[in-house]
Amino acid sequence: MDTVRLGRATLRRVVETRVEMRTALFDTPADAWVAHAGLLDPDFWNRPADLWRIAMQTWVVEVDGLTVVVDTGVGNDRDRPHMPPLDHLSTTFLDDFAAAGFDTADVDVVVNTHLHTDHVGWNTRLENGQWVPTFPNARYVMPEADYRHFAPDGPGHDEAASIVFSDSVLPVEDQMELWSGDLQLSESLRLRPAPGHSPGSSVLWLEAGRPAVFVGDLTHCPIQIPRPSDACAFDVDAAAAGVTRKRVFTEAARARALMIPAHYPGRGGATIVARGDRFDVDDWLDIDAI
Repeated sequence: MDTVRLGRATLRRVVETRVEMRTALFDTPADAWVAHAGLLDPDFWNRPADLWRIAMQTWVVEVDGLTVVVDTGVGNDRDRPHMPPLDHLSTTFLDDFAAAGFDTADVDVVVNTHLHTDHVGWNTRLENGQWVPTFPNARYVMPEADYRHFAPDGPGHDEAASIVFSDSVLPVEDQMELWSGDLQLSESLRLRPAPGHSPGSSVLWLEAGRPAVFVGDLTHCPIQIPRPSDACAFDVDAAAAGVTRKRVFTEAARARALMIPAHYPGRGGATIVARGDRFDVDDWLDIDAI
């Protein structure tokens, strides 16, 4: 099953690809990985190779008469010299999106939780040598803080950001909506800032009878559930990311909300409970494991 009901909302996962990365990218000692093997094996950790497993995927929410795409993955045909595993991918994502029952023309809102390369790629597709919006009728909702940070005149602009902006951000400018503070997308959907991983990282709260929070890259791997202070090398501000992770985890635990990250393989997300200054998985999302 790749579909789940969350009160009045329907949630589907569309997987683009899966990769493995070095566990050394986390500020987590080797013995902690072993100590939490019961949580991590086999979906999240390739123990013999000491690699952490990651999914590139999109979550699609149908609620309040809207079809909302949360993050758009890597995309095909991209120059990504700064991330070789993602360079010039060729996946069946659009076919799989259609097979899940969606037409790209019917998407109302695209939420980019932040503007890293693996969250904005399918904003566009290559057509006759030009990058065009994949979702021609959608609002592309992006955090203004990230846009300003990674834009050509921003402090975070570098060669990698320049490439991402040129093929995945600027081509949707006519459909773009930059936001700051909180943004109410609909009766059931609200965006809130969650800075640290990037200046504009955000989370999307769903309140449609069964609460959920889509947390983007607030957590990359379940090792950060019992160890929320452990940073990931991809965090722009590791200290701020740790503070935000604890805050959002606490809010999710209190609300009994499903916490749904961008990159968890397995069953994709979980309800969590607080145990002092750490958290534990209470139950996984009721969806097929990958």
